[in-house]
Amino acid sequence: MMRLEPIGPDNWREELAVREDQKEFVSNPDRILARAYAYREQRSQAKLILDGGAPVGMLMWYDYPEQERYVFSQLFIDRRYQGRGLGIAAARLALDEMRADGRFPRVALCYVTGNEAARALYEQLGFHLVKTVGNENIMVLEHL
Repeated sequence: MMRLEPIGPDNWREELAVREDQKEFVSNPDRILARAYAYREQRSQAKLILDGGAPVGMLMWYDYPEQERYVFSQLFIDRRYQGRGLGIAAARLALDEMRADGRFPRVALCYVTGNEAARALYEQLGFHLVKTVGNENIMVLEHL
């Protein structure tokens, strides 16, 4: 069974990484944790993705009250566990937590141009492209 667990003193050192060809698209765990710390005043949520108790990835989101939305900032599945549908399952769990929180009606995210797997995953969840800035494609889910 998949679940999300807050990252804390007991689990922040999990050895997780994407494939070499994905590194240009995804932050490494240390950068995700640094970003979560930087956005702590925006209620950042850094979560370890567990599948049957095994750590399989990480994700993060934070509040963006100025635009009445959450920002789904990071999501990755470790290279050893990819191709099993864990990314979309984890994203659904994160969106469920945002829904339960209920502060904002929408979610924004971005993916790097060329990351077609991310684009397809987010479209499957109902996100749509709103604009491109440089190599970042900004997507929104309007009705959380």
